[in-house]
Amino acid sequence: MIIGLVIEAMEAGARLQSVCKELALHQRTVQRWLEQGVGEDRRAGPHHPPPNKLTSAERAKVLTIANAPEHRDLSPKQIVPRLADAGEYVASEATFYRILAAEGQLQHREPARAPVSSSRPDEFVAAGPNEVWTWDISYLRSRVKGQFFYLYAVLDVWSRKIVGWAVHEEESAEHARELVRAACELERIVFDQLVLHSDNGSPMRAATLLALLQFLGVQASFSRPGVSDDNPYSEALFRTAKYRPEYPRRPFASLEEARAWCESFVQWYNHEHLHSAIRFVTPAARHAGREVSILAQRHQVYQAARAHRPERWVSSTRNWTPIETVTLNPMQEGGQDEAA
Repeated sequence: MIIGLVIEAMEAGARLQSVCKELALHQRTVQRWLEQGVGEDRRAGPHHPPPNKLTSAERAKVLTIANAPEHRDLSPKQIVPRLADAGEYVASEATFYRILAAEGQLQHREPARAPVSSSRPDEFVAAGPNEVWTWDISYLRSRVKGQFFYLYAVLDVWSRKIVGWAVHEEESAEHARELVRAACELERIVFDQLVLHSDNGSPMRAATLLALLQFLGVQASFSRPGVSDDNPYSEALFRTAKYRPEYPRRPFASLEEARAWCESFVQWYNHEHLHSAIRFVTPAARHAGREVSILAQRHQVYQAARAHRPERWVSSTRNWTPIETVTLNPMQEGGQDEAA
């Protein structure tokens, strides 16, 4: 049976090495089975139990200790050292875990609340500007050790344009609220038009900001706690800022200096930076709808170059068609657009 599956996979184009890796078999073993005409998996496994296998009495002792009143609220990581402190060794932590799992007792044993797994945030697809925004706050070093300036930035996911920014001396829900309000007013956001995504910081979850979003008809979306990948566009924006050659090597001397540098960065990013993820047009050009004519002109240039020297082209010219949609947190892994 297993050799039939191997042959079927190889006929479909798979390499024997890859098939053996998936089946956890050595390549030479499969070759020998093919030569012998063996159809079944002939791996018999061990014929004798391992010499260090616990007896039934030892397994029962592990369960008794784990369920004792003084241990029933502790994990094996706590139980085994306590036994050692008492001068007793029964089994390793791994053995405790394995026996508890086999008996269906491997559950959260501590009085604290069990860890909660957060579901992925919803997928949002932007087909034009001002449909999906993300925002975040990043630290800017000051000359006073332990004190920072804070860069607030709101980014349009579809165009990558920075639609709002500010620099303050503290993280504040009021600063965030004012920034979002000003950005919505500047971009003329109407009710039920926009999704605003952020991480789970306290300014993002503040009641004052959420009340404003509800009033404006803006849908709030949040990353999972501690998962920066759920907000990749804002993370990529801050990385671009701090890896610019012009980014100061020394901390900012004052709030005014930090604001002046950020203003120059935003100007460059929006109006000069040819963004790789949107066919190397500027975010401002794409946001304003000028990318279609820009990319069409590039296509004509390439077509003319190909017509002039066709021998230099072995396939079609470079793809200069506009990127139609951008997805934030796609459901399928690997489908994330390039953020930077």
